[in-house]
Amino acid sequence: MTDGELIALARGGDKEAESALLKKYAPLAKSVSAGFFINGGTAEDLYQEAMVGLYSAIGGYSAESGAGFSTYAYKCIRNSVIDAVKKSLGAKYAALNNFVPIVEIADAVSLSDPEDELIRREQRSEFMLKISKILSGLEFKATVMYLDGLSFSEIAANLGKTPKSVDNAINRAKNKLLKFYGREE
Repeated sequence: MTDGELIALARGGDKEAESALLKKYAPLAKSVSAGFFINGGTAEDLYQEAMVGLYSAIGGYSAESGAGFSTYAYKCIRNSVIDAVKKSLGAKYAALNNFVPIVEIADAVSLSDPEDELIRREQRSEFMLKISKILSGLEFKATVMYLDGLSFSEIAANLGKTPKSVDNAINRAKNKLLKFYGREE
């Protein structure tokens, strides 16, 4: 069956046709989502967002648009992932992005002194608050992602910037922080 036939059947309530389309385009969703990072989330979270985009593509595709379904699905998947990444970077989601799952807390407590762990987390929060006041939005986001171990390319993809602009932002941040803490180079 063609994609058009499967879409028509899926819209008519045929779960097998819908499942066939989702299965056929799941690798595309996986591929698109793999190129992004979501603050406070996992690769699986982004993959789920990509699948939501694919599901909406099935419902919204129109053959009259001139584009094939795979092109339309790609755009829907990508937009869904980008929307999720943008939401994760917003101030509204800051508390969710900085939460620590109870399992991690239990592991940390069993591995170290709870008081030390609490102090470490408070110090990190204070540090992040201080540098957020010193750095621009781009510099802060890029620096935090860099400190979390992301490459310039990954940071650039997440922020919608070029790797060179990320490099420049991190260097500006480094210079501002060195100057602020009295260690100019």
